[in-house]
Amino acid sequence: MARTEADGAAGAAAPAWRGGYGLLWSAAVVSRFGDALRGTALPLLARALTADPLLIALVTVFGFAPWLLFGLLGGAVADRVEARRAMWAVDLLRGLLMAGFAVAVAAGAADIALVLALAFALTTLQTLFDNAATTLLPSVVPREALTAANARLMTGQEVVGRFVGGPVAPVLIGVSVALPFAADAATYLVAAALVAALRTAAPPRPPAASGRSLRREIAEGIRALWQDRVLRLVCLSVALGNVGIGALIAELVVVVKDWLGAGDIGYVVVTTGYGAGSVLGGLLAGRVIAAAGGQLRTLLLAGLAQTAVLVVFGTVRALWPAALALALFGFAGTVWNVLETTVVQQRSPTALLGRISSAFRTVSIAGVPLGALLGGAAAVAWGPNVPALVAAVLLGLGTLALLPVMRSGDSASPHSGQTPHTVP
Repeated sequence: MARTEADGAAGAAAPAWRGGYGLLWSAAVVSRFGDALRGTALPLLARALTADPLLIALVTVFGFAPWLLFGLLGGAVADRVEARRAMWAVDLLRGLLMAGFAVAVAAGAADIALVLALAFALTTLQTLFDNAATTLLPSVVPREALTAANARLMTGQEVVGRFVGGPVAPVLIGVSVALPFAADAATYLVAAALVAALRTAAPPRPPAASGRSLRREIAEGIRALWQDRVLRLVCLSVALGNVGIGALIAELVVVVKDWLGAGDIGYVVVTTGYGAGSVLGGLLAGRVIAAAGGQLRTLLLAGLAQTAVLVVFGTVRALWPAALALALFGFAGTVWNVLETTVVQQRSPTALLGRISSAFRTVSIAGVPLGALLGGAAAVAWGPNVPALVAAVLLGLGTLALLPVMRSGDSASPHSGQTPHTVP
């Protein structure tokens, strides 16, 4: 595949911290810290409220289902409203919800039904927030700096979530069960204030036709995703890969404990290795893209690397090779995620970016629960290491889905390197 001007610039240009990007990065990192606190505390609270495994599992289901139910709607709304205003308004509302929940927990009034309602409400609001955030970033940084901007965002979030928020959560829980939720509420409010302080011009949008329904606008986003050959095949690749990721995530603890016989400490070693690799991948994403010679070529190499290390993870029965394999998996995964987000932002017309990103995200997320069921069934039928091998097969198939655009010479960025892709 020929390297385009946009491909080369994307790997080298860096966003300026001034001009709004610093505020946006800070808001994302602060919010991720709160997410890490809640992500640790909420399952523990659910377990304290009920011993029913099904009800505990429903916390994850209720925190996931809104993407399938409202993800496309969130993208359509994001294209109708001003992104900055939508983001700070959503964070303000989420902060108030979390503050009320923290008060209920402190008063001993929380039950499992309230936990499920909170998980559902937060993710429902997230469907608008995340799609608005995708549309806002290209108006804050130059198009050629999107890869570096996404890499810095994801790296900051990974560092603070995995290495700060995760360790702090048990300390706060030890002081008070309600404290992590109160702290999460505070992070939402701080993030809302940071986003509200942004001073950036809204991207130009064509005037909306009168009488247009959200259903029609959602259909436009889906059609635009389908008509762009690169976006269509990258989305297919991600969807297949996420079925594998779902199988791996759901049974990771089974692979580590039952296959490797590593115990709790081994599980921490493996997950810490993954986190360290993910951070390193974010830091070096630009250099990897430049060395690989283009965005799509880097996606292909990252997918092949993830496939290979999962084969090692599922066949070599030793802790340290497994930890190294997961570290490499995290490295390649972050590089992939940075490029996936950047490709969507660069190829989508501004007026359709929210809808295209929501359609892309909804299709890709749908594979995760399917993969979780597949991983569980595979572990029961064939053994505790098989989910990792299932994940390797599906990630390999997803990577092969990219070959048609590689062979045809399509580029991940628009052919001109200057303007967004337009729908025929």
